Amino acid sequence: MIGSRDLETRETELSTFVMKEVQHILAQCDEAKQTEEAVVVLAGSSANDSAAEVLARLEAEASRRLNAEARASESEGARITDWAGPVAGPTHLEKRFGIPRSTLHWWQRHNDVVALRRGARKHVFPLAQFIDGRPTPGIRQVLSSISDPRLAWLWLIRPSPFLGGRVPIDMLREDSSIEVGLAARAFSLVPSN
Repeated sequence: MIGSRDLETRETELSTFVMKEVQHILAQCDEAKQTEEAVVVLAGSSANDSAAEVLARLEAEASRRLNAEARASESEGARITDWAGPVAGPTHLEKRFGIPRSTLHWWQRHNDVVALRRGARKHVFPLAQFIDGRPTPGIRQVLSSISDPRLAWLWLIRPSPFLGGRVPIDMLREDSSIEVGLAARAFSLVPSN
């Protein structure tokens, strides 16, 4: 059972986290209008406002930015490694890590790995999702919530407000798949602008 002091401590920690996230978002905004709107939102929030509501606003902004970045990377023809980190095709994964193509394609069909389209029919696989030649547990839960592989990978490699600013792929590598799966689900429910 959570005591009132524990609840107060958690509310204080959440409030501090939210303020840091808002400051981070405001620091990245170039237009005064965006800064002004965020200040109005914060100024209008009372102590009784729902922390979940504020977090939802933060996550909506993060979602909007990730969607914009995913669209930009596709339209600008950015190299996958520029935004996704090191990737490899099936041939390299088979030679270097001993992952048979048939196994890799089975994992891909069952959403156990993130496969990023390169060209018309070819796929590459971000290397950070593999541990000892196997997919990191929890990728399937993320892809069941965030079906676009590019958006899912962008979400996995960036700090998430729903995870206290931690990076989801790092948490998956540390066996926190349930927490990451819940955060991916929450992220997918936030409307993108």
